[in-house]
Amino acid sequence: MQKIVTNLWFDGRVEEALELYTSLLPDSRVTHIQRYGETGMGAPGDIVTADFELAGQLFTIINGNSFCEHSAAMSLRVLCVDQEEVDRLWEGLISGGGAPSRCGWLTDRFGVSWQITPRRLMEMMKSDDAAAVERVTAAFLKMDKLDIATLEKAFRSE
Repeated sequence: MQKIVTNLWFDGRVEEALELYTSLLPDSRVTHIQRYGETGMGAPGDIVTADFELAGQLFTIINGNSFCEHSAAMSLRVLCVDQEEVDRLWEGLISGGGAPSRCGWLTDRFGVSWQITPRRLMEMMKSDDAAAVERVTAAFLKMDKLDIATLEKAFRSE
């Protein structure tokens, strides 16, 4: 059992968020939903909490109120195997009102911050070639959605 579970606080739209999130990554599913009854802080039948998995990792979503807001100070980073996955996740997460940001970051339509990061970038950043790391850094600092081919070109340039 996973020891640490990320908890996402929402003010409504939890069913929409669950549908989007679990549709984007393989090995993702809703595992439990608890709904408000006649007593409680929400409308009867609305989701109170839901447990779900994204790529096999457990998360909980709470349908609270506007007391807590999402912040870029906490983001979900997805390590992508290729440009196709970067593109698919990027487009899926910004659709319906999300917004791109710099260096592979975006905010989805619910206000949750994500980092859509190619695994290859992480490999390049761990290189012993300090000049190559500097070139890659300079390249990704100019990007919103990360482009692996451009990063590779920067890494290999002399």
